[in-house]
Amino acid sequence: MTKTGKTQIPAFETLHEQPRVREFFRRAFEQRRLSHAYLFVGAPGSGKIAAAEAVAKSIVCPHGGDGTCEDCIRVSHHTHPDVHWYKPQSASGYLIGQVREIISDVMLAPIKAQNKVYVLDRADLLRTEAANALLKTIEEPPRDAIFILCARSTSTVLPTICSRCQVVPFRTLSEKDALSAVMRKTVASQTEARVALAVIGTPSRALDFLASPSRREVRRLMVEAVGDTLRCDSWDILGNAREIVAEVKIPLGTLQRAQEEALETHKDFLEKKVLKEVEKANKRELTVRERSGMMEALAAAESLLRDVLVRCENISEPIVNEDVADVVDRLASRTYTRGVIRALAAIQEASFNLEHMVTPQLVVETMLLAIKEALTCPPLYR
Repeated sequence: MTKTGKTQIPAFETLHEQPRVREFFRRAFEQRRLSHAYLFVGAPGSGKIAAAEAVAKSIVCPHGGDGTCEDCIRVSHHTHPDVHWYKPQSASGYLIGQVREIISDVMLAPIKAQNKVYVLDRADLLRTEAANALLKTIEEPPRDAIFILCARSTSTVLPTICSRCQVVPFRTLSEKDALSAVMRKTVASQTEARVALAVIGTPSRALDFLASPSRREVRRLMVEAVGDTLRCDSWDILGNAREIVAEVKIPLGTLQRAQEEALETHKDFLEKKVLKEVEKANKRELTVRERSGMMEALAAAESLLRDVLVRCENISEPIVNEDVADVVDRLASRTYTRGVIRALAAIQEASFNLEHMVTPQLVVETMLLAIKEALTCPPLYR
């Protein structure tokens, strides 16, 4: 306790941008009035996962969430045996099999701590069947189980789920706060941090982006491809698209090899039906990760073209992609506002096509050709 009588929980001191959330949980732990289920709601990048980590540390840490012990470190790395992290395994949402796994695991005793924590990211993608399967467990969980669901808003979550959870709202981070959150944890330049936030959108994921040479290379290739559209012919543009898609797939090769090795190690101990399910799950994970990487590439193109729009409109504000200001200026000098807006619309269409399972190669090729056509808009449309 401090001189003011307040309980100090170091794990919560990391929630600089969400003081109300920090104080809410500090009081809950101080008064020992922790709920069995929480619904964290807020825009992407508002710190919901960071808060879930802080709560989990405070629950499983024998020192009350000191933030430095082995248990806290394992929570940060998502490797603690009593803190379970879930996210949708398909493009359309959670699979019913994931929920059944949670329901089965809830009935087991904790391995190391006195309680278990289940964190479900993107709970708004719990479709009706999966949400209803989870509902009874959230209504009547074992005393040692605590659920933390994260979603964008209560309106996107099944009402019956919302009614069983204590809702914790997160305020939207300003651009300044998000940038500060990234700069506190990286040695990257401010320009690099702003680019990462523009591509990814959230401080925690921006840090992952900055730490990944492959993902940064994808962004470089996309910037180069969009920047060269006005001086490249169609064949060159198709080649640029192939290079981008190939770079996105590089980390997937490592993941696929790890999946195959794990499957080979355990295949003698698994039934054929189980093996097929594992193979399907592995394939779904590769697909989801590939499309996630492609969405990042599209976000990099969108960020670049928004800077071009700033230049075309002579808006007196700094651009995000300052490291490639020459590319921004070159494009702005050769196109017009209407053309940039049409090019941005082509990126939105590409995002829609990716979400609807169109082949990434075709999506990028079509998008880059559409951007070229838009930026070279004929005089009639200028």
